[in-house]
Amino acid sequence: MIREQHDYDDIPGTFVFDQGRSRQGYGINMFCMSLMKEENRRAFKANEAEYLKQFKLTPEQTEAILKRDYNRMLELGGNIYFTAKLGATDGHSFQHLAALMTGSTQEDYANMMLAGGRSVEGVRSKSGKRAAAEPEQRPKWAKGTKRARPARRARLSGAARAAKPKARTRGKSRSKRG
Repeated sequence: MIREQHDYDDIPGTFVFDQGRSRQGYGINMFCMSLMKEENRRAFKANEAEYLKQFKLTPEQTEAILKRDYNRMLELGGNIYFTAKLGATDGHSFQHLAALMTGSTQEDYANMMLAGGRSVEGVRSKSGKRAAAEPEQRPKWAKGTKRARPARRARLSGAARAAKPKARTRGKSRSKRG
């Protein structure tokens, strides 16, 4: 299945899990979800190629799974949270997978994240376009979106929310009066 191309496909190193990728990766994701059961993990580890035959996978998807090419799995429609189950089956932490996917060591990856993550400076697209600052310069998929801003107020706990009086509605009351 060929998915429709979008403006956000221009983000380097990122595979947005959209509707098209969800459809494309259904087989990968169902395989990964099957690994939640111990008996399935044992069967997969006993004969990986044979186990994969029960899922609707393309040859490229099968190859990516067998090679543990997580970036390729995401490109072919895998969801990061589902593919992490494959990593867990192999005994790897999410940090290990993230380091592998970014081409760094676990220590370097952890230090980068502790330092605030990757820099947002520089070229932010495969085509070489720089990040747009003004809304009219943003890609069409980002138009109308607002930049992140701090929350206006803290969330109320369950008890505080229950104690808070309900807001009155405008207009006629819908209750029936006798």
